[in-house]
Amino acid sequence: MALLSEVEQRKVAEAIARVEQETDAELVTVLAARADDYAYIPLLWASLFALVVPGIVHYLSGWLSVHTLLMVQWLSFIGLSLLFRIPGITTHLIPRSVRHWRASNLARRQFLEQNLHHTVGSTGVLIFVSEAERYVEILVDEGISSRLDNSVWASIVGTFTLQVKQGQTLQGFVSCIEACGELLKVHVPLTHVRNELPNRLVVLS
Repeated sequence: MALLSEVEQRKVAEAIARVEQETDAELVTVLAARADDYAYIPLLWASLFALVVPGIVHYLSGWLSVHTLLMVQWLSFIGLSLLFRIPGITTHLIPRSVRHWRASNLARRQFLEQNLHHTVGSTGVLIFVSEAERYVEILVDEGISSRLDNSVWASIVGTFTLQVKQGQTLQGFVSCIEACGELLKVHVPLTHVRNELPNRLVVLS
């Protein structure tokens, strides 16, 4: 999975700088390759298949001896554990609710780690993307949520999510930043020039 190049990251930074010229909001963008390595998922599914499938075959046919059954189960577990660790396969084994829960938790940790909760006037905005989970979220501090209902971000997030699924992550970031800027310059207009947080894309590989 290819994250954005340095040139593409600069385009995101430039989009942030343009928006912050018209609003007191402080925007930070974060792009994660994945929210979790889900190391336990391949082992869980491999264990389930290795225990159940050979057992059913033995029960229905009776042609496997106890020794052979154990060998088949062990070999199945080892083989499937390796197979299920292939990222493309692992992703399909993880329930959507689990993937989104992990991505959402990472987004909230990043909001704190990037100091978005310490801005003057509580005007921090996080635009978060986790590519493997195809997950997008916009988090705002109370200085903005008190002026803009959280529902206003839904359509922006929906559009960005579709672009991530289509492999248009860069265009998605730029469009999302610009769409957020249109709302922020009206509801959180610029009152004084400042730049508390770096205008860059934080990449979590």
